[in-house]
Amino acid sequence: MRKSIYILALILAAINLRPIITSVASMLGILQSELGINALTASLLTTLPVLCMGLFAPVAAWLSQRYGLERSLYISLLLITLATALRGIDRSVSLLMVTALAGGVGISFAGPLLSSFIKKYFPARPGMVSIYSVSMTIGAALASGLTLPIYTQSQHNLPLTLSTWALPGVAALVVWTAMLRNKRTAANGSNRLKLPFGNKKAIQFTLFFGFMASMFYALTAWISPIALSFGYSPQEAAMMLTAFTLIQIPVSLLIPGLVRRLGRIKLLLVGCSMMELIGLGLLLWPVPMLPAVLLLGIGAGGLFPLGLMLPVMETRSPEEAGTWAAMSQMGGYTMGALGPLFIGWIYDLSGHYNASITAMLVIVLLMMGVQLSISIKSQKGLS
Repeated sequence: MRKSIYILALILAAINLRPIITSVASMLGILQSELGINALTASLLTTLPVLCMGLFAPVAAWLSQRYGLERSLYISLLLITLATALRGIDRSVSLLMVTALAGGVGISFAGPLLSSFIKKYFPARPGMVSIYSVSMTIGAALASGLTLPIYTQSQHNLPLTLSTWALPGVAALVVWTAMLRNKRTAANGSNRLKLPFGNKKAIQFTLFFGFMASMFYALTAWISPIALSFGYSPQEAAMMLTAFTLIQIPVSLLIPGLVRRLGRIKLLLVGCSMMELIGLGLLLWPVPMLPAVLLLGIGAGGLFPLGLMLPVMETRSPEEAGTWAAMSQMGGYTMGALGPLFIGWIYDLSGHYNASITAMLVIVLLMMGVQLSISIKSQKGLS
């Protein structure tokens, strides 16, 4: 089968890994008013999927060994699509919670499995992780930006609005069905790989992914409130979050080329962290917020694909890449789900965002310490 089919399958799968989260995130205020729920309940609709992405990630390795890599990815996409489509049945809070959990479980399977997929079909091209990362970001941005217009055009039909994001899943399932029909897939039950809990480097990857995810989700949750506290209008605060998201797309595309040319991935890791450090530092000064937001987006946009690339580059087989990715994402997304809550707790204690920003500075410094401790082989010349 031609590589272009595998690339298309990868892109469509990745696009579906965030809309079930970001479509709700962009509608939290409306959900609160329409469903009569408080802020904590509303925040659970975005926190629960991320938490599931961490807690259930290890199951992906078992799923792949039991049913085969491609079939397991198909099952993951089917679960995400069905969960999203079910939101069209009713507008109840309980249904939204159940589908948030189901979607999070599907995403938790797909994340590590897509790392295995890249290792299997593009073993000499870890830069394909960038395609994965950019596609995921595009899916998130589309759902974040278009959900409210869809809600308006559908005459405020909330179930229809949220279930619309099952359509990209249907498109992905069509391609994956065709791929499965044209390719025999086999399970690998005889070679059962366990999560590398005793491997120092795998533990370092997990800690890095955790700090990185904590920062990403904390910034995603708190950039707009911070902007409002600085005196920006609601529209300007929303623009700050949009700028933070959009700048990540070109940065993710540039990362593989930089890895190939420089070969010094640790330098890129620390460099992206420095961008976040400088951006947070600027937030503590009475200067325009946009440059700080752009620096934070550049840092986040570089760290995420690098975090996905590490298990692919440092392992020897698709199965091993899957277990390393499962472990890093298990710890990473669990920490990531707690990141916004921790920053919010700091704000509640202090009463101002300077303390929260300082806490994020500490997280970045801890992340840089982990990055500097990792021994990573050179990747110069790889695409």
